[in-house]
Amino acid sequence: MLIGREAERRAIERLVAGARVGTSGVLLITGEPGIGKTALVDEAATLAAGLRLLRARGTEAEREIPFGGLLQLLRPAIGELDRIPAPQREALAAALALSSGAAADRFAVGAAALSLICRYAESAPVALLIDDAHLLDRPSAEAILFAARRLVADPIVLVIAARADESHPLAEADLPQLRLGGIALEAAQQMVRGRSVSIDLVAQLHRRVAGNPLALLELTSDKEQLHRLAPGAPVPVHALLAEAFAVRAQRLSPAARTALLIAAVDDGDLGVVARACAELHVDIAALAEAEQTSLVLIADGRVEFRHPLVRSAIYASADPAERRTVHRAVAAVLGPGGADRRAWHLSETVMGADDDVADGLQIAGEHAADRGAHAVAATAFERAARVTEEGQQRARRLVAAGRAAWFAGLPERADGLLGEALAFEPPLPVRIQANELRGDIAVKCGSPAQAREILVAAVAETADADTAIGLLADVVNACFRLGDAAGALRAAEDIDKLLARLERPGTRILGLLSSGVAKILAGRGGTEQIREAVALAPSAGLDRDRRRQVWMVLGPLFLREAGTGRALLQEAMRERRDQVAVGTLPALLMQLARDEATTDRWADAAASYDEGIRLSRETGQTTELAICLAGHAWLSAHQGHAAECRALATEAIEICTERQIHLGLAWALFALGDLELGRGNPADALPQYERLADVLRSLRVLDPDLSPAPELVEVYLRLGRTDEAAATARSFAVLASDKGQPWALARAARVIALIDDDERQFEVALGWHEQTLDVFETARTRLVYGAWLRRIRRRVDARAQLRSAVAEFDRLGAPAWADLAAAELKATGETARRREPSTADQLTPQERQIASLLADGESIRAAAARLFLSPKTVEYHLRKVYAKLGIHSRSELAAHLSGPDRT
Repeated sequence: MLIGREAERRAIERLVAGARVGTSGVLLITGEPGIGKTALVDEAATLAAGLRLLRARGTEAEREIPFGGLLQLLRPAIGELDRIPAPQREALAAALALSSGAAADRFAVGAAALSLICRYAESAPVALLIDDAHLLDRPSAEAILFAARRLVADPIVLVIAARADESHPLAEADLPQLRLGGIALEAAQQMVRGRSVSIDLVAQLHRRVAGNPLALLELTSDKEQLHRLAPGAPVPVHALLAEAFAVRAQRLSPAARTALLIAAVDDGDLGVVARACAELHVDIAALAEAEQTSLVLIADGRVEFRHPLVRSAIYASADPAERRTVHRAVAAVLGPGGADRRAWHLSETVMGADDDVADGLQIAGEHAADRGAHAVAATAFERAARVTEEGQQRARRLVAAGRAAWFAGLPERADGLLGEALAFEPPLPVRIQANELRGDIAVKCGSPAQAREILVAAVAETADADTAIGLLADVVNACFRLGDAAGALRAAEDIDKLLARLERPGTRILGLLSSGVAKILAGRGGTEQIREAVALAPSAGLDRDRRRQVWMVLGPLFLREAGTGRALLQEAMRERRDQVAVGTLPALLMQLARDEATTDRWADAAASYDEGIRLSRETGQTTELAICLAGHAWLSAHQGHAAECRALATEAIEICTERQIHLGLAWALFALGDLELGRGNPADALPQYERLADVLRSLRVLDPDLSPAPELVEVYLRLGRTDEAAATARSFAVLASDKGQPWALARAARVIALIDDDERQFEVALGWHEQTLDVFETARTRLVYGAWLRRIRRRVDARAQLRSAVAEFDRLGAPAWADLAAAELKATGETARRREPSTADQLTPQERQIASLLADGESIRAAAARLFLSPKTVEYHLRKVYAKLGIHSRSELAAHLSGPDRT
């Protein structure tokens, strides 16, 4: 019977009741050892009577078994595996060692687990109960976390118990949490009733252990231990309980202690324990002594410890030599299928170097990596390195450990391992690989400046042209984020020297794209190289390095043309979603959102930025997070969402300033300037634009697409600073002419028209706009043109431009800019006919994503797979979309979003 936990019991009861009616609920229960977490999980199982039950428990012995916890949890649901999307099915089957397959993105297994659990819940509500989650293998914990964050509208309750203040993925997440304290004194008295302990002593003990139930039970059952407590001294409950269990074990016979230690070092399989006992000439029957003292329970072929502290106390109190002997015995009796576990056990027996053990650990690491259990692989490779004699082989294994740690989302650990490997002065290929990985880690999670230095040094060491091109492309990528135009240009010059020596077409495409982007950033041409690369792509294709696939997107977007290479972006996004390559999505989503934000698909851009921000946080990609925040701030500025714009820009500027991510800083400053200009506050916009111009000038960035010069010209003119406006306009026109691309040329023509009062330049600007997809900039030009026509008293001509500007701003969802255009139109004597806000404008970014996919013909299940959600969650959001739009069918949705309201 559960004593003293009524409030906690009611909280779980509410979650279970929600699951019964189709609402998901998640709860992470934390607390110190012995506080009653397991009792609450068991109570949850009782409350969930009638639900389909999936249970798992983390153990110290299985902490390095790849996806052991996930298999334990999902085993009853495996029969549904064939009913989830194929890429997810393959990833999960490989992870659980049900089939062979290529290693998947670490989040693919989480997406597959979510799909499988939700399929399992289609027949009846499901309760997922996980105890001792802090002892789960990391890949399992990450997969469970991925699923937990996405449970919304499925009949599923997830209750997780974990020790407080332990580092593990579930504790470091943002899950709803219930932290257990001690039970009340009345409950404590009820719990120890019948143990011949006085009420006063119970009260004193309750106060000393802060109501910890296990401590109360243990100390009142062992009077010797109770009386050994120093009066008035604080009681470290964790250590106290461990000592109590160790003392109890010491009272057993030597044979029972050995059998107990064997059970503690393995996963509790009674057959393995029996064979290891025989190996050490110990009678397995001696284990009954431990069962009689309530240290273990033997049932169903397993030895289960009463509490995880019992296992750790037994292991910690054993003599180190005895521990090594037991590990060796367990390793000796494992069957043919236990090679990886054998390697782990043998690694605990080594004192010094042992190449045979190192080889076994390396194979275990390779098996874990093949299943996508990269955190386990990292530990295996690292242990292999520690027991390797030869220095260069040790370096290779440390690099393998670093790579696995990076793939596991552990950048600090990865960088440390790679740095340690380099200290052994490994062969050049190994050194290049280590620095390539360090550069990738730094550009995504640390400092792009550090990445640039690492990669430039690596380039200087290699003589292979294909390898050098890859490294130089990474240098350009780092420089792009840094806003380092000079560094990017130097890399482009080196790329151009190597292009003639390249053997692989894919590497040539990579070189052309990265060189072209670098030259555009520095204002030195580059557009023709990008066009050449895009033309080669359909027949050759970029080498299948996921880290560098973003170049097929980034290159064409630098052209900002209506046609060239735009299909490559959508193709890349479909491929990544189909492959469940979640780790590569943030960079692509950032580019997709930026592209959509410079067309008329602003709602889609907001959805892409929102997903990019969420996935960047989830995957720990700080650089992509900062740039997504800044890009979203710019979009919010144009939409007139002042509070949202400022909040996004503030967070972006903080990250960008700390890590020198000058691209994000530029976008965020542009956002704050545009926000004020659109609100009719040129004086407030000026400092933002001038700061941005100073940043670009200090970085020698000459790409006109990043320049706020056209906006500065308008601000200077409104503030009466005509000389500065003229100088700024003419300098910008030179940069735009050098680039020769329509977006920049249109903006240049607009400001020259203003400075020179030259109507022909306004028409030139509109002509260039026709070659782009940027409706907002076109409307900006029409607004400026119309206002100029009004000022020279050509009111009739002005109205045509201003009507179009009002309509385009309204259609985009830029109300502040539409208001400015409407005010100008009113000054001509005509009142604007304004578009009523659409109900589609009320959709959240995720609702918009779902609505767009379904409107384009995707099924509920296909949309769920693409967005890493459950079908029930998609249906839940779809119902909200229907309610907001006042429609009732998919055909109405398609008509609504394909009509004039689709932005």
